[in-house]
Amino acid sequence: MIRWQTLVLLSCIAGAAIANELPDAAQACVACHGLHGEGMAQGPALAGLSASYITAQIEHFNTRRRSNALMTPIAEAFAAPDLLAPAAAYFAAQGKRPALQVRGQQPAASPGEKLYYEGDMARDIPACFSCHGPSAIGGGPFPRLAGQQASYLAAQLHAWRKGERSGDPDNMMGAIAKRLNDKDISAMASYLAAIH
Repeated sequence: MIRWQTLVLLSCIAGAAIANELPDAAQACVACHGLHGEGMAQGPALAGLSASYITAQIEHFNTRRRSNALMTPIAEAFAAPDLLAPAAAYFAAQGKRPALQVRGQQPAASPGEKLYYEGDMARDIPACFSCHGPSAIGGGPFPRLAGQQASYLAAQLHAWRKGERSGDPDNMMGAIAKRLNDKDISAMASYLAAIH
């Protein structure tokens, strides 16, 4: 029989191990993004996003290409590369998990899946997977979309569509988002959020 003191000791050791792997610079991020960047209701998943993408988004908040009442002041604190680099590297490393199955090889089962893999050439909407990958895990300047909160994905697509978000290469996302209607955005967000 394990005594409660043993459980408390093991819990403290595990907590210390987690604290040791989390860089000091990343501690401000966990309240909204989770200990391993898994995402929470108030903040998107950062795990597995490339360090360069995370760094670029902080720069976008600091240059006001992106705006968020909570994130903007935090981004200002991360303007120094010696704080940003370890935090970005930590969250990028958290996404090292087995590759997701390749999707899109079967006929689309939902409107969101159809848009993601086929786009809509009649409306000049390219297939999203061409940048975000066949499993929606992104890479380089393109973020992971798979498993992200649906509400976050929808909010970002609306922000791109309204011109409230920028900073992408050649305003590609802004141009695409303007061609999406509310139903498209909802379908895409729901589909991508369900990928695990």
